[in-house]
Amino acid sequence: MLTTTGKLMMSREKSALAMERARKVIPGGVNSPVRAFKAIDGKPVFIKKARGNVLLDEDNNRFTDYCLSWGVAITGYNHPHVRAAVHEAIEDGTTYGTATEYEVVLAEKITSHYPSVEKVRMVNSGTEAVMSAIRLARAYTGKHIILKFDGCYHGHSDSLLVSAGSGLAETKSSSSGGVPDKLVEYTLSLPFNNELAVTKAFEKYHNQIAAVIVEPVAANMGLINPREGFLKHLEKISRANKALLIFDEVITGYRFGLSGAQGFFNITPDLTCLGKIVGGGFPAGAFGGKASIMDMLAPDGPVYQAGTLSGNPVAVRAGIATLELLEDKDFYRHLDMSFQILRERLMETEQEFNVTIHTFGNMFSIFFGKHLIHSFSDVVNTNTALFAEFYKSMLEEGIYLSPSPFETHFISSAHTIQNFSDFNDALKKSLKKISVKYE
Repeated sequence: MLTTTGKLMMSREKSALAMERARKVIPGGVNSPVRAFKAIDGKPVFIKKARGNVLLDEDNNRFTDYCLSWGVAITGYNHPHVRAAVHEAIEDGTTYGTATEYEVVLAEKITSHYPSVEKVRMVNSGTEAVMSAIRLARAYTGKHIILKFDGCYHGHSDSLLVSAGSGLAETKSSSSGGVPDKLVEYTLSLPFNNELAVTKAFEKYHNQIAAVIVEPVAANMGLINPREGFLKHLEKISRANKALLIFDEVITGYRFGLSGAQGFFNITPDLTCLGKIVGGGFPAGAFGGKASIMDMLAPDGPVYQAGTLSGNPVAVRAGIATLELLEDKDFYRHLDMSFQILRERLMETEQEFNVTIHTFGNMFSIFFGKHLIHSFSDVVNTNTALFAEFYKSMLEEGIYLSPSPFETHFISSAHTIQNFSDFNDALKKSLKKISVKYE
């Protein structure tokens, strides 16, 4: 059980030593860039244990967590029901490299939850899910261009690492070294929430666009809600131009209910990408959609996709156990009621300080300054320079947030009303400390 005595002592000596060792054997000292805390002070926290909504680091600092492994831990860390399923799975064996009945059970659950998903295939990550869905869309339509949106992150596959231009800029280039421009020449990146830009793109490339891919609620440039009618416009214009609509619900999937954002907005995408929650804390992802599209996958069709650890028995059973918890009729009702309490306090704080706070479902983001924020360019124009001092102050108050000004924060069913009271107190204290009092 995670315990601590007295006031949080913010020694980070052991984390610093761990980072020093890591830099000698791991590029940048981390296995995913944001963990390096470059947006803060370059001194990351090394976590050794988690329970419920609490993280314990190597220096025994205790944090209430609002990152939750980037949204994964919707039921809290190490939930006993999931843990029991994992222990049972490990007793049977950790990997077989062959089919198991539990893969079928998880697929049946996903297809029952998502009406748009008639068939689904498991993979090992959200990146794999999106990469595979893009390949499938191109094969199904016989077209090549993928339309995405500035600031929406769809994993690190080559064709989606595009440095966004303005509007319909002709020159597109990769935003990563090692990715030739040729590999992204068939990717258009447009402003999020801009229906006119989408319409113009289809007018220009109408017979070349294979798919539109979107985070239905953008969560990788901070949290940005879709404007009313934007997603319906994407659905309508895709259908009219015989392009596929792909919902990247790697983050939003199972966050707003059993049918994700598409259920909330009543949109029917052609393909859906899932991740995070479907693995119950283990590496997993999935993509699915209409049977006529999915049947193009090998071994039945010409589109190749494979993975030795896809449908790994431990990850699958953790995912099944997690979805069983979410299927409880009271789960989302309680989660929504809890978040409403936090949201009301956040809105009060927004009135008092020079910040803009976005919320949706059980997710939220804090932007510095008073702004109307509908797109990535709007986010860039906020005062992101304040984030480092704000983040460090929140850490000192025992609050762990997603360590980037361009990320989103989450709650879980393990969070309590007292947690929210403590969070808001810490938030106000930190905002006062970095001088963002509203004038």
